Amino acid sequence: MCLRASQIVVCVFFVGARSAVAGPVPLGPLQQLSTAIQSLVARVSPSVVQVQVTGYGPVENAGEGDADLVVGKQRSLGSGVIVGDDGYIMTNAHVVNGAQRIDVVLPDPEESAPLRASSQGRTVQAHIVGAEPGIDLALLKIDTTAGLHALPMADYDHLRQGELVFAFGSPDGLRNSVTMGLVSAVARQPDRDHPMLYVQTDAPINRGNSGGALVNADGALVGINTFILSESGGSQGIGFAIPSSLVEVAYHQLRTFGHLHQPQIGAKLQTITSDLARGLNLRQDAGILVSDLLPGGPAEQAGLQVMDILETVDGRAVDTLPLLSFLLYSKTAGDHLTGTVRRNGEPVSFDVVLQERAHDGEGATSRLDPERNRIRQLGVLGVALDGPADAERLGLRFTSGIVVAARTQDPHAADVSLAAGDVIYAVNGGRVSTVPELQSILDAMPPHESVVLQVEREGVLVFVAFELD
Repeated sequence: MCLRASQIVVCVFFVGARSAVAGPVPLGPLQQLSTAIQSLVARVSPSVVQVQVTGYGPVENAGEGDADLVVGKQRSLGSGVIVGDDGYIMTNAHVVNGAQRIDVVLPDPEESAPLRASSQGRTVQAHIVGAEPGIDLALLKIDTTAGLHALPMADYDHLRQGELVFAFGSPDGLRNSVTMGLVSAVARQPDRDHPMLYVQTDAPINRGNSGGALVNADGALVGINTFILSESGGSQGIGFAIPSSLVEVAYHQLRTFGHLHQPQIGAKLQTITSDLARGLNLRQDAGILVSDLLPGGPAEQAGLQVMDILETVDGRAVDTLPLLSFLLYSKTAGDHLTGTVRRNGEPVSFDVVLQERAHDGEGATSRLDPERNRIRQLGVLGVALDGPADAERLGLRFTSGIVVAARTQDPHAADVSLAAGDVIYAVNGGRVSTVPELQSILDAMPPHESVVLQVEREGVLVFVAFELD
């Protein structure tokens, strides 16, 4: 018995030894996937920030039947992606449009730990380095560099339909959120006559995700989340991101110049559709058609004609507007764009000397600062004409005056009939040419004083009379 008991003891001892050597039970496929995703989120989250904007913007439902632009002070939330360890952050241009103050909330390294839901993160002020509304990208800069981790850019050429992707951002203000989905389409062109291509995804994206990151399974930036298609305002699985290839170009150019250098050829180009081909009796139902030429512009000088069909550019076939647009981003003003078009069925060569594109915001409205340009007594935002060039561009009677850019919601403003586009030339018969001058004149008037403005409206001079509040 003792021997058998001893054998039993020995047997138990060896069983225990075998168990210790065997190690832990291997993780199942789902556990491995979960662990991999957690690791990816931990790497990417520190590179995605919340963007808090205080400024002026359009007021919805300003008044029943009111078709004029009305602006008011607003707070809005978006997201951003750290693209430079030295404090550069990329977001959407529409997120910071009209901003007077921009605060960036940097993630707390311990924010994802249990019981850390109340973490406020680290808030720092940012300023706009440059913006390009045409592609909806803006570059911000913060002064701190401590703890910043730039997100690497993915190679857009390697992106494939069905690839797993993750959307990071602050949907509805919920900071440091992540959702998962697939690449629904690698290159979606919602508007066939607009050169922008987007990555389409079914990863849930909602308000506040704008400017956030869409990353692949390697944790590299596939694109900047920018808009969704939705009837309800919430995610319906149709989201769009600006591709990483364009984000990278925009980052370097906005950082260097404050805007994108995309030269122009001086021609309006359209995507050929089957209806367009049938209606114009074209020999092909796809490609790019020249529909207009800028008088005296580079394309006209190079001999291009309306109805030409673009075939090649710099030795490569070009049949989509996005491809041509991206080629132009690689060139500068003065460069030559060579290629061929098909005219009446025959190939014709061209050589266009590219011209610098006029940048959005070089006109009068780019000088608008809603704080400095608010004319409280009139309830409007105004900006002074910048001499004969502005007047000629707008087709105005006089070269000095104040353009009404928008109306504001100000309870102390007088009941005055002004609309965006009106130009104020005089107050009670005295000419005015700057916003401070107009503000000073109105400030000096007593309450209930009668005021008459001379205004140009739709090419006609009119007097607008009212009583100060």
